[in-house]
Amino acid sequence: MQAYVLVLYYSKYGSTREMAHLIANGVEAAGVLVKIRTVPHVFPSIKEAEPSIPEQGDIYCTLDDLANCAGLALGSPTRFGNMAAEMKYFWDQTTSLWLNGALHNKPACIFTSSGAMHGGQEMTLFSMLPPLFHHGMFIMGLPNAHPALSNTQSGGTPYGASHVSGPRHELSLSQDEKALCEAQGKRLGELVKKLSS
Repeated sequence: MQAYVLVLYYSKYGSTREMAHLIANGVEAAGVLVKIRTVPHVFPSIKEAEPSIPEQGDIYCTLDDLANCAGLALGSPTRFGNMAAEMKYFWDQTTSLWLNGALHNKPACIFTSSGAMHGGQEMTLFSMLPPLFHHGMFIMGLPNAHPALSNTQSGGTPYGASHVSGPRHELSLSQDEKALCEAQGKRLGELVKKLSS
């Protein structure tokens, strides 16, 4: 099986999904295969089970998708400075991978979006780190070698790419935010190639 990077995200309004696809573009620019996956919505009460394949958009991630990846880009919108419940619920189901060390020594990076500049982006990024540390992954950030990291007037952090979508999620990704997504994906892809060789 050829090495691939898993870009795993949850998105409610579409911004995090767009970031995921930009990161995937960066991974592919490094010459590495990509699988883009999402997680199902979580509802407080279940009346009918969701289909195992969504009607539209990216397909749901399986534990095999995660176990067999050579690298991971993990994205979630902010929820009061935390990752979305949908993503947390997915990670809560990964005990079997933790027990057998399936993710040990694989590189990972994180990304997020929020409605406001002070919507808790960096806290959300930090909230995604503990599962990755527990799974023994190598964590990768964004170095200041990327001018967009210093120039951005919206999203972008050394901890991972980010986007400010506006209070009604009406703002498109800025050129700096797009550049940082692609740079983060390319850096992850290049690291996967080095570790795989």
